[in-house]
Amino acid sequence: MKKSYAKLLANNKNWVTEQLVLDPQYFEKLAQGQTPEYLWIGCSDSRVPANTITGTDPGEMFVHRNIANMVVHSDMNMLSVLSYAVEVLKVKHIIVCGHYGCGGVLAAMGNQQIGLIDNWLRHIKDVYRYHHKELDAIENKEQRARRFVEVNVMEQVNDLGKTSIVQNAWKNKQPLHIHGWVYDLNDGIIKDLDVTFTCTKDLHKVYHLD
Repeated sequence: MKKSYAKLLANNKNWVTEQLVLDPQYFEKLAQGQTPEYLWIGCSDSRVPANTITGTDPGEMFVHRNIANMVVHSDMNMLSVLSYAVEVLKVKHIIVCGHYGCGGVLAAMGNQQIGLIDNWLRHIKDVYRYHHKELDAIENKEQRARRFVEVNVMEQVNDLGKTSIVQNAWKNKQPLHIHGWVYDLNDGIIKDLDVTFTCTKDLHKVYHLD
């Protein structure tokens, strides 16, 4: 156990050495601040590292991760990240990225009681209920799960648009686009779901804030 832990610190030292060879001022420049254009809201799954799969460097992407990439309106962690990204960093794009084979989505499809996480899974189950007619019509369980991942991402894009943080940015003419993506663990390719919100008009009028 100690050996695997120590490996991380050794890897860090090697990484620092490699970066300094490429650019002796790398860390000096990085320490001066961040100006990311993107906020990534993704799953906590260790197989979906935002920077790695998008080819972005440290400082280019602000990141929030939770189980099944959820946008829960009572989640102060998510809202704090969103507020800082939009109001302070002035990101131009918010990307909600799910992934096929998501454990949280698969668990939400079933009825087994797991524990504390059941409270979180209930938010995902709500998405299933909204789309149950389409999902229940898919006989193949794997294909149904893949579609559930997609509609879950779409709902989170919608939920981001409902927030006062995003709507105030749009009201102030701040350029801000919200996108929905899905990452495929089987081939490493990101699928753009072509669901992009750019203004309040993209929302149902009941969610519009004055």
